[in-house]
Amino acid sequence: MKTIDEFINEEDARLSRFAVKNTEAQERIYPEENHPYRLSLHRDRDRIYHSRAFKRLEYKTQVFINSEGDNFRTRLTHTLEVAGVARTVATALGLNPHLSEVIALAHDLGHTPFGHAGQDKMSELMRGYGGFEHNKQSLRIVQTLENRYIQFPGLNLSVVTLVGLMKHGAEYYNSTLGEIRKNNPPILEALVADVSDEIAYTHHDIEDGLEKGLLTVNQMMNVPFWEEFYTPVKQEFSKVSEELIIRQTLRRMMNHAVTDLIMNTEKSLKDYSNREDLSGKDKDSIVSYSKELKPRIMEMKKFLLEKLYKHPQVLEKSNKGQEIIESLFYYLLKNQSKIPQNYLIRSENEGLERAIADYISGMTDRYAESKWKEFGLG
Repeated sequence: MKTIDEFINEEDARLSRFAVKNTEAQERIYPEENHPYRLSLHRDRDRIYHSRAFKRLEYKTQVFINSEGDNFRTRLTHTLEVAGVARTVATALGLNPHLSEVIALAHDLGHTPFGHAGQDKMSELMRGYGGFEHNKQSLRIVQTLENRYIQFPGLNLSVVTLVGLMKHGAEYYNSTLGEIRKNNPPILEALVADVSDEIAYTHHDIEDGLEKGLLTVNQMMNVPFWEEFYTPVKQEFSKVSEELIIRQTLRRMMNHAVTDLIMNTEKSLKDYSNREDLSGKDKDSIVSYSKELKPRIMEMKKFLLEKLYKHPQVLEKSNKGQEIIESLFYYLLKNQSKIPQNYLIRSENEGLERAIADYISGMTDRYAESKWKEFGLG
């Protein structure tokens, strides 16, 4: 059997000069011995898989709540799709695919129930108490809230994974991680995971919207990026079902977006010698679509905002979700005995509002609604 050092060296030999090497991913906040045959990032991945927060993503909303149909994406299936795209892009660019995958798998752990509407409401409720943002909450979960190990709090992920999760460059409370992120070159694997998230949700939300009947093909023909791919697919496969034509169209669109991202990023990196040269550079100009594709993606996102995310049926569910979250928040402020002890204990040092935000944001849609009814709020 190969030693772990041999395995690490083989893996690192495949990576470009811009990648985070596996030898750099061994440091953890709480020191641990290397596993005899697993990379540190493999252990990070598996710890995320085994976490309670990851399991709960199955019953958290992407666009449509879990009970609306078995085929619609949940926060969990979206996360797995992002991880797949991120791994592909990182591999093609010679970056560390394990790191991009791990960051993608953890990026939505802190998401509230009821999708972005839930996050907006929680952010509003926590204004004046340190705020709320799901990326920061994801970091808090893996560092503090998960409780699986005797030796340390959280999951004790690699420092490089934690820094990569800091999408917005901050935490609820300042720490050395923020300084590490600020004083080191950008982690391209994290930027890849971020754009992969956009690629996954824009294309897959279209598929779910069409299947739900809230979007129509006729509407989509007003989006140039869609029309460019749909029309030739329709001509080429005129005798197959509309469902298959839609899926083939989306497949080609995604492939084009991923390929464009890879080629444009590779072109951008030719101007630099190593990761250190990227310090202080505009991150959006490093890992990005071409100037031709970017406005077309933005146009598609704007279409989705107006026609899908603001659709009356979606807003109805979103508004109910926000009502549930707000009712629970104020109820728990007045009834602290209803807060589980493992959350309540944190209120002594971090405030009651933060403890409640931790509790509610960790709920699934169905659990939040069941508590709402149990407390007589609905």
